[in-house]
Amino acid sequence: MALTGRAGLLAALGALLVLAAPDPPMAVLGVALLLAALVVIDLLFAGGVRGLRFHRDGERLVRLGESVTVGLVVENPGRRRVRGVVRDAWPPSAGSAPRHLRVDVPSGQRRRLVTTLTPTRRGDREAVTVTVRSLGPLGLAARQGSHVVPWSVRVLPPFLSRKHLPGKLARLRELDGRHPALVRGQGTEFDSLREYVVGDDVRSIDWRASARRSDVVVRTWRPERDRRVLIVLDTGRTSAGRVGVAPGVAPRVAPLPGQASGWPRLDWSMDAALLLAALASRAGDRVDFLAYDRTVRAWLSGASRTDLLSSLVNAMAPIEAELVEADSPGMVAAVLARAKRRCLVVLLTDVNAAAMEEGLLPVLPRLSSRHTVLVAAVADPRVAAMASGRGTAEQVYDAAAAERLRGERRRITARLRGQGVEVVDALPEDIAPALADAYLALKAAGRL
Repeated sequence: MALTGRAGLLAALGALLVLAAPDPPMAVLGVALLLAALVVIDLLFAGGVRGLRFHRDGERLVRLGESVTVGLVVENPGRRRVRGVVRDAWPPSAGSAPRHLRVDVPSGQRRRLVTTLTPTRRGDREAVTVTVRSLGPLGLAARQGSHVVPWSVRVLPPFLSRKHLPGKLARLRELDGRHPALVRGQGTEFDSLREYVVGDDVRSIDWRASARRSDVVVRTWRPERDRRVLIVLDTGRTSAGRVGVAPGVAPRVAPLPGQASGWPRLDWSMDAALLLAALASRAGDRVDFLAYDRTVRAWLSGASRTDLLSSLVNAMAPIEAELVEADSPGMVAAVLARAKRRCLVVLLTDVNAAAMEEGLLPVLPRLSSRHTVLVAAVADPRVAAMASGRGTAEQVYDAAAAERLRGERRRITARLRGQGVEVVDALPEDIAPALADAYLALKAAGRL
């Protein structure tokens, strides 16, 4: 049962009558009895809520930053009309609107209500409860009850870096030989022969063909196809830090004073992984995906070119950063167990000095000795902003801390490159195109 504002107004009017009555105690009793009688009558004639039946329909998938509608069908099998308010409760991150829906369902009929969801977080958003408040004819009181009507909407990564894909594909076509520019180098597929010109690598000379033609000719090459790219997503604690602001996507929550806004590193890494996967699949390479911290959070292998992106976003959607230190030896072991043949391993993590020195650096040689390894990290733009501050003493201390952090990242990057590992360390908005450029450079050099 629930009382409405009309009942409160009636009680206030009764209080005024009590003040003017010659016998206040009897007046209080009379007003209370009258109000109670009216409330009981209202409840008796209100439509029942326990027997209502509910069904849902609508979309189950939506990209972060977009909206989707979910329908709720209310069926009234009772004898009385149900007139009142329905609250379709969802988690705050689902962004449901409106919060309350007016409903008027005659006996034996049904009505469809629509809720619009604009999620602010990835993952599965589950409906909580449906609460119905059925008003009586006087509008003083209402019958109220809650029902569990399950429904879930999976919020997928938005893939904001899709805008870079046409430009990267144009460069890929050049490498692939569809444009006149062909690359030369070891480990690539043979394309054709041509005459030697000054500056060509002497290792590309085809001596047998040169002897037959009585002229020096060299082989031209195109990047190899059908190579394997294994994208490894570090979901440990370092991936939880928020950096940058995603354009066109509302922040997940309003930041507290002094708290970072924007996306977690994990989300930026996912966006970069999607662009790389789309590019590599167009290049004819096989793309696999592994998410790991202390255990395997997701594993995707063998997806076809047409299904790759949809499979990837579905696999990424429910993944959240775990506030634990990533198990680097376990991660390397998981990669080696799944990648038997030589491939390109792209590790999306953070170039954090403490985490790297104690975790990844000691075990990385096991991986780089068998595979081509590319480490991609998302830098924090606030560090560069802090490093330029000199106005106050506090800003000078902040700048010193920022410079120390940048120096540590440069040192770790140098150590990684010393072990034969390629490194991409870019700002949030630049990490996706920078990673794609690094992939194309490796492909052009024939290092895949």
